Amino acid sequence: MTSVEDIRNMTEKVVRHFGRIDVLINCAGRGYDAPLEQIDIDKYRGLFELDVVGPLIAMQLVIPIMRRQGGGMIVNISSGTSLMYLPNMSAYSSVKRALNSITLTAREELAKDNIVVSVVYPYITLTDFDNNMFGVEGGDSEQFEAAVDTNLPPPDSAEYVAEKILQVIQTEEPEQFAHDWMKNLPR
Repeated sequence: MTSVEDIRNMTEKVVRHFGRIDVLINCAGRGYDAPLEQIDIDKYRGLFELDVVGPLIAMQLVIPIMRRQGGGMIVNISSGTSLMYLPNMSAYSSVKRALNSITLTAREELAKDNIVVSVVYPYITLTDFDNNMFGVEGGDSEQFEAAVDTNLPPPDSAEYVAEKILQVIQTEEPEQFAHDWMKNLPR
């Protein structure tokens, strides 16, 4: 999702095979767990490319297709961390906040074209996400895992999050939260 050509090829391949694109789900992403002063700027730029620019490019490529076919839906997968102020998560949270803004603004812009745009805020999900996140030397992912074990509700299964994605496709709500308590987090 960081290569414009790869995203274009993916889009063209789907249209060739199915003749249309009804739903785009932007779910690629990578985390970054580090104190603000230790964020590596090159890694942050790469994170922004993957978590924000890639989904934006995919949206730009499917919008004309969806417009021609009379509508469609775009679902961007954000993160519950974009609704919180968690130490060491400013890099990741900030790019997901950017994705939230792009999503909800696009929803307003594209409503006239019958293109629904929604954002999903997963909670911690039982995947290898934390093993693949950027972090500073010294085991910040271990701190992340300790927080998961002691201070927060238990993580969700990938199947649970998939159900939430399906739910937003069915309801076409602007935002889908993994849990109701997330709706009350300060924004």
